[in-house]
Amino acid sequence: MIVMHCCELYPTKIDTKIYTMRVIGNMVHENCNITFFHWNNRYLIKLEAGPFEQTFKIQEYDLASEDELKKIVNEEFIAQSIARFEDMAHSLGQALENI
Repeated sequence: MIVMHCCELYPTKIDTKIYTMRVIGNMVHENCNITFFHWNNRYLIKLEAGPFEQTFKIQEYDLASEDELKKIVNEEFIAQSIARFEDMAHSLGQALENI
């Protein structure tokens, strides 16, 4: 389920211009949190699971509307992202063992 809203703002200053990152929605999933942002002429899809996160950036001109984000984040996309989280956890675990 995607809930679209635009009430949260994250201002950033780059050069002398101020760009505002808007949270435009989120998706509830049992294995990760998924948040949709709009910032600097891009849509961002951010997935979070435990200490790990993945962010995908898409030019706003590549989509006809924000609704197309729903089509990108389907079960296959989420399954691949969860597998990537597992790989990230494995890599971190190995790196910590080598300390």
